[in-house]
Amino acid sequence: MLVIPHNCHSADMNIQVAVQQVSATASQAQARTHQVLVDRPLEKGGEDQGMMGGEYLLVALGGCFMSNLLAAVKARDASIRDVRLDVTGTLAGTPAHFSDIEVAVKAQTEDRELLEKLVVIADRACISSNTLRSAVNLTFRVV
Repeated sequence: MLVIPHNCHSADMNIQVAVQQVSATASQAQARTHQVLVDRPLEKGGEDQGMMGGEYLLVALGGCFMSNLLAAVKARDASIRDVRLDVTGTLAGTPAHFSDIEVAVKAQTEDRELLEKLVVIADRACISSNTLRSAVNLTFRVV
């Protein structure tokens, strides 16, 4: 079993996950004590036991960003609630890759300006967006 310490903020820290085949088309990924299945949809020859890797990439970005956004909201005791992200990746080229990823942020708040500021802060703190930014046109917007 792979165990990663909670304090993953050090510049010298590595983050590692394990991925193991569990069927003809599916694999199980594990990080710390958490497990997810990765598979292809039926129409692509898979068994549809889990999301595709590309979908998990979008989930990883959304989850990383959301975690940082909620931390920024909490640190400021901001009146922002019911936060929702719609993360959309645009596929292009051969081999297929994401050329653009947009994160649309929706939330209940009376202070849109503060929300927009916290979106910028969360983006800058997110490991996933910091990594992807050099490879893809990455945008965040409040809707």
